[in-house]
Amino acid sequence: MSTLRDLVEARTDLSAATSEHLHRLAAEWQLLADLSFADLLLWAPMRDDQPGGASDGTAAFICLAQVRPTTGPTAYDDDQVGRVLAGDAAEHLRVAFTEGRIYREGDPVWHGATPARHEAVPVRRRDRQKVVAVVARDTNLSDTRSPSHLELNYLKTADYLVQMLTDGGFPPPLLPGEPTTAPRVGDGLVRIGSDGLVRYASPNALSAYRRMGVTGILSGEDLASLTRKLVNDPVKGEDASRRISAALAGGTPRRKELEARGAVVLMRALPLRPDGRGAGALVLVRDVTEVRRLDRELVTKEATIREIHHRVKNNLQTVAALLRLQARRVGVPQARAALEESVRRVASIALVHETLSLSSNESVAFDAIVDRVASMATEVAAAESDVRLRREGSFGVLPSEVATPLVMILNELIQNAVEHAYAPGQGGEVVITVDRDGDRLSVVVSDSGRGLPESFRVDATHRLGLQIVRTLATGELRGEIELRNRETGGTEAALNFSLV
Repeated sequence: MSTLRDLVEARTDLSAATSEHLHRLAAEWQLLADLSFADLLLWAPMRDDQPGGASDGTAAFICLAQVRPTTGPTAYDDDQVGRVLAGDAAEHLRVAFTEGRIYREGDPVWHGATPARHEAVPVRRRDRQKVVAVVARDTNLSDTRSPSHLELNYLKTADYLVQMLTDGGFPPPLLPGEPTTAPRVGDGLVRIGSDGLVRYASPNALSAYRRMGVTGILSGEDLASLTRKLVNDPVKGEDASRRISAALAGGTPRRKELEARGAVVLMRALPLRPDGRGAGALVLVRDVTEVRRLDRELVTKEATIREIHHRVKNNLQTVAALLRLQARRVGVPQARAALEESVRRVASIALVHETLSLSSNESVAFDAIVDRVASMATEVAAAESDVRLRREGSFGVLPSEVATPLVMILNELIQNAVEHAYAPGQGGEVVITVDRDGDRLSVVVSDSGRGLPESFRVDATHRLGLQIVRTLATGELRGEIELRNRETGGTEAALNFSLV
């Protein structure tokens, strides 16, 4: 399926600025489709060199985009994007495009078993008088019942917006940083006149305002003044009032969340200015109380989790400090070495919790953790040998349940390489090579030092560090670990596992 931009570039002569305007229209026109109870189809004249044009030399039009109403039945079962109309079938489009007026003539057109009324609305940009495209408003006529009071108000508002589409006043300009989410017609609609008084409020809009404290009806109320009084914070209430007044004056203020009596309502105000004349404003409201309550609960949960990680990190650092203090008091070299190894293991786990305490989720950027572990290992070895560590490749972001065992494995492997690969006073390099392919991770810690004894087997070793490595690699990570001599001399430890 081709996108709007693809079709514009491949099959029309429309400029880049016009293409952006049409993209903005496609981002906003669900509102117009819902108010109209009609499908909207965006048509543009094709280039002369494109196949499918009219044989009599008149312009052919291609459908660039389509939106169906959520408030009523669609007029089309099939997608119309990419469809080409020419000749008599495109007469309504040709009139709107060449004469620059809304086309409402003609008999209903049948699409299969569905009768539809066609309207064609010329589209102009704000900065140009020239028609650049046509929006067809095609209404399914199979439902012949009399429209309700709500539907009549929807249609009246839609007519205002259709005229603004012709004048270049719709869609509203995109404000910097404006989110894409917005209230929809079905959430709640209030139409106010040029005097600021409410002409109509849909049932959902009335419910939203009742959640904020309104006890009576909205009709006839000064909406800006009423909203200002309802909002808890006087400053925010005054700001909400200014936004409604700005829409009445022809502006397009940013959407705003209002809080009153425990309710949270998202509000968006749009000007209604057909033919450039102020006809009031359209205020869309959505009750987002439950959404914001869940957001707050999530934020509280995340803050609690971060605090837990912070406290665990502090406790681990305390344990490491106590072990370090104990190691200094022990006179037996083997015991001192064992305690110092324990200090490094606890410190490496503390690094993971420290990173998680600063993260908004249970994932960590692992490269920084490995680099710190490697830095600690080289600092310990600096007095005896000149060993340099280097990382090739990136671990990326890893979940916490993988990060903790992996950092312990790497801590042991790096420490082994730093301490045992090179003789005292001998310089060398330890390389950590990472290859991440989707959910598969391969890590190799290699050196060019002495190598392993010929009879060495990782599953038969009695060294605690390598036993920890093997247990974590095969148990926690459900992967494979292999220690082997390199052909060019030295040792490499290869770990392979899946992240899922």
